Parts: sequence; structure tokens; C-alpha cells
Amino acid sequence: MYKIASVVAGIIFSMATLSAAFATSFELSAPEAHRMAAAGEVLLVDIRTPAEWRQTGVPQGAVLINMLHPQGPAGFAEELLRHVEGDLDAPIALICRTGNRTTQVQRDLQQRGFTRIYNVREGMAGSDAGPGWLKRGLPLASP
Repeated sequence: MYKIASVVAGIIFSMATLSAAFATSFELSAPEAHRMAAAGEVLLVDIRTPAEWRQTGVPQGAVLINMLHPQGPAGFAEELLRHVEGDLDAPIALICRTGNRTTQVQRDLQQRGFTRIYNVREGMAGSDAGPGWLKRGLPLASP
């Protein structure tokens, strides 16, 4: 009996680990994020600071929510929830400068129950994931 319980526990642990790994692997390229946002398939959220928004402009159609929210990560999540009308399953794509901050925010939002958080890992300026929104010449708007 102990062996069966041990095997079952191992299977459950493996499934949870795979599920967590899959949940954090939601990524989009900048062109994919642009296309999906333009088609209304995803809410594109620029999480950079206001100074960064002014410096480069923002992705056309993006919602601007500074990840350094005055009420911290919980305040950021609450503001995001307002934009998706409380729908934790709404598809959301996060973009920052190079994909580092979006990776952190993606994990935090998943821990808060959001299920479809996509990371635009190449970001605005580019990274090892791709050249970025700016170098790809994707449309910009003023903040």
C-alpha cells in the first residue's frame, strides 16, 4: 500500500511540476503580440515605467500599467483585473524593455490565479529572444 501511495504522490508531483513549467512557457514574439492585440485576441500590457514610455513610445494599442505600482504587485494585479473585467482567464501579453521584468510579473500573476499570461520576451529593445518591437518597426503610440 505504501508503494502505491508513493507512486501516486510522485505522479501528482510530476504533473504539478509539468503544469507549472507549461504555465510559465507562454511566450509571444513581438509581431505575434501585435497581430493578436490588433485582432482583439489578447490585451497587450506595457509594464515599463512612465519615463521609458516617454523615451521610446509604447506599442500601439497597449494598456500602460507601471509594474512599480504604488500599491506593489497586488495593486498591479488589481489594476490589471479591472482591465479584463475580473476575468482571470483573459489572454494578456506583457511587454517590457527586454523581457526580464515581464518574466517576473508573469510568474507573480500566475501565482495570483491568472491563467493566460503571455510574455513578449524580446521586449521593446530586443533580447536573445528576438530583435524587439522597435527594431522590427512595429507601430508605436505616444504614452
